[in-house]
Amino acid sequence: MEGWHRGKVDVLFSHFLFELQKRRLERGSESREALVLHSADWVQIVPVLPDGRILLIRQWRYGSESFHLEFPGGLVDPGEAPRAAAERELREETGYRAGSWRVLGELDPNPAILDNRLHVFAAEGLERVGEIDGDEDEEIELVPVTKDEIVGLIRRGEMRHGLMIASWWLFRDHLG
Repeated sequence: MEGWHRGKVDVLFSHFLFELQKRRLERGSESREALVLHSADWVQIVPVLPDGRILLIRQWRYGSESFHLEFPGGLVDPGEAPRAAAERELREETGYRAGSWRVLGELDPNPAILDNRLHVFAAEGLERVGEIDGDEDEEIELVPVTKDEIVGLIRRGEMRHGLMIASWWLFRDHLG
């Protein structure tokens, strides 16, 4: 099966988080239009405390209008490497720095409408180096939990953000 090739791109709306693009797609003599949210890549960190617990954050999400338990993470800034973004986001959202890092994998958050990637890392050897210093619209609460508690949170629907569950799966897979 042959894929589609991108032609003309019109930006319909632009915001620091994303652009809404109308893309002309072509394949041989066929053409069509598609709406795509163009965004910078994202990073997600599974932070492991020295006692083996996992450090989650609880924060309000405007889209679902509810609190979510999540792993720290965020946007990769222009020109920034994913690992550097992960280090920055961990520090900003938790006040911790990691002694060691592992790449767990990359995910396509929603390839039907998004064109970015999620880079997933594990951060171990955590050391508290300061206070939470997130964005002004973030209200973050630190929630340390055991690995078994995460499974229970997912089963009970208390941790339901799809990208967090996928990141957890990658982390669990790396545990062997």
